[in-house]
Amino acid sequence: MDGELAVLAASGATTLVSLMVTDSWAHARELVRQFLSRTDADPDTFDDLHDTRARLLAADATERERTAREISRLYGARLRRLSEADDVSDEALRALLTSLLQLSASAADSRRTVENRISGGVQHGPVVQSGSVAGLTFHVDHVDRQ
Repeated sequence: MDGELAVLAASGATTLVSLMVTDSWAHARELVRQFLSRTDADPDTFDDLHDTRARLLAADATERERTAREISRLYGARLRRLSEADDVSDEALRALLTSLLQLSASAADSRRTVENRISGGVQHGPVVQSGSVAGLTFHVDHVDRQ
């Protein structure tokens, strides 16, 4: 396996592990499942993703980085073995990495700090806080009260 594919496998594994702790995990997992379904990979390789993610999520803050590195090495080695055994083409590995990187970028874009402030005095009713709201229409019943 050439050096470029070794770097791709390591990068793909690192990206995969970073996605394990995001809301994009289900999508990333499906991308990996589709990738592995085109190979002669051991079915346990895919099933193990769930347990591996659980292990990463269960790690406390001090252990999470070390656990993430271990998992990255494990999946990097698995991807390299698949490539070395010609179970996957270079293009398929590149496509997986590209998809995971795009997913990771969109997950990073969605991680914004939200700061809500209410100003202008005391509010005597519900306050709705939201991001962007477009096409908002309020319907008010007008009843004459005499």
